[in-house]
Amino acid sequence: MRRNQPEPQQQHSQSRSRRYRMNTFKSHVGLKNEPIMQYLLNHSMREHPALKKLRLKTLEHKWNCMMVACEQSQLMANLARLITAKKAIEIGVYTGYNTLSIALALPEEGKVVACDVSEEYTNIGRPFWKEAGVEHKIDLRLQPALETLDELLAAGEAETFDFVFIDADKENYDNYYEKSLQLLRKGGIIAIDNVLWGGRVMNPAEDDLETQAIDKLNKKLHTDVRVTLSMLTVGDGLTLAFKL
Repeated sequence: MRRNQPEPQQQHSQSRSRRYRMNTFKSHVGLKNEPIMQYLLNHSMREHPALKKLRLKTLEHKWNCMMVACEQSQLMANLARLITAKKAIEIGVYTGYNTLSIALALPEEGKVVACDVSEEYTNIGRPFWKEAGVEHKIDLRLQPALETLDELLAAGEAETFDFVFIDADKENYDNYYEKSLQLLRKGGIIAIDNVLWGGRVMNPAEDDLETQAIDKLNKKLHTDVRVTLSMLTVGDGLTLAFKL
């Protein structure tokens, strides 16, 4: 989970603490001491040295629960390779662990448009992007993500992107999805994070607009004839939508 828009610090911390008591799927949050998760990591993870360094650096940060789980990030990078992606968008960056993972999966001329509003958090990742030799592939845009998506559409880049990852403020999830779908080519993939939201999507509270927004998008995607999809119990729930 990551936010792409600022919020009051007290609400910020209380909201996250409630949320991650319910999250049981990430290797570094709920399952870090589970033997089966350690087996999975020991027998599947292949991290670039700079990627591993950034993960460990991020784990020192107080909001490390926002980082994409390494096993989920590797899955998405492999999907990007599978479809020979050259252009990607990441909506919500945090420290840029997943940004780096995707950049490493792209060819030398590839590009990741990375959308976030926090210079403080993204600065944590910048040295590791450079160390990995992919800094030139990452186009970091520090402004509300909807503005960046609108700029890409206005620049004539509709249907030119191969892969999009959505992991920012939940109340804008549907807006991000619709604009991403316009920017995505046929056969491209939109990956949407936090779709299970610690289980709260099963019974959203009346005053919980974030959970309502996720649940609404989940139900919309289930019947959206523009895509085929799979919802996975990876991380805090990951939906993969393939554009038809």
